[in-house]
Amino acid sequence: MQVSSRFTIALHIFAAMDYFKDTNKITSDFLASSVNVNPVIIRKIMSQLRDAGLVKIQRGTGGIELTREPDQITFLDIFNAVDSLEDGKLFHFHENPNAACPVGGNIHAVLDDKLDDIQLGLEDKLKKYTVADVINDTEKIAG
Repeated sequence: MQVSSRFTIALHIFAAMDYFKDTNKITSDFLASSVNVNPVIIRKIMSQLRDAGLVKIQRGTGGIELTREPDQITFLDIFNAVDSLEDGKLFHFHENPNAACPVGGNIHAVLDDKLDDIQLGLEDKLKKYTVADVINDTEKIAG
């Protein structure tokens, strides 16, 4: 299992927006040069962040701003914005386990609670970190 790169790209976007806010016009092209991806990818992620209510975008001016303070935007907020989960579930269960099989007929009963517990643990960890953590650490390291 692997979380898509959209999540880390979104975190990169938030860090770059803050780091360069006073020196550069923050556009999708500028952000794409920092992330080293096609600007279309940046625009797609920015749209997802906007649709989730995490940023406001003013077209044409490069005006991108947060809708909340950085310490109020958690990694979970970002994950939910850019990495959509099917039916809100982290784990996708195989479609048709054989109900006539002792394992297949009981696999949901065996795994469902465990997988839900794992997802809740991940969500709790994602709630622990914020955009402010990324911004602060970037400033410490990059100067």
